[in-house]
Amino acid sequence: MNYIQGQTALDEEEKEGLLISTITTRAELDEFEQLNIESAIEWTLHKKLKKEQLLSESFVKKLHQKMYGNIWKWAGKFRKSEKNIGVNYYLISTTLKILLEDCLFWIDNKVYEPEVIAIRLKHRLVSIHCFPNGNGRHSRLMADLNRIDPLIAFAQS
Repeated sequence: MNYIQGQTALDEEEKEGLLISTITTRAELDEFEQLNIESAIEWTLHKKLKKEQLLSESFVKKLHQKMYGNIWKWAGKFRKSEKNIGVNYYLISTTLKILLEDCLFWIDNKVYEPEVIAIRLKHRLVSIHCFPNGNGRHSRLMADLNRIDPLIAFAQS
């Protein structure tokens, strides 16, 4: 696979995690991933989660798995290799926990407007780079969920 500048390259073991053997081009991969992401978005629309559930490691992993689980074996599992971006792979869980706790604090203490919380969450989540791939799309969906979540709006009142 060819990567566009700025995309995170997969190592050989991660590439072997492709579940659909008929995919031969980047365009085909993009199409299958987009269909899976749309399904994950629909899944989120039927969820009523408390902020503590939404801002948990288990939800972060579950959302990634829903977004890429029909495409990649490693979907929803933290990366086990170093990348050109992100924290060291062995620090992912700890760094993510700090981010999620910060987010809960911002909400509970009305530190920022909901849109600012969403932006800060997205930025820090993508900079952690939890997964082998799909981090940008995953972090944008996490930010969207946190921006529109009624609990955040409630915390602002």
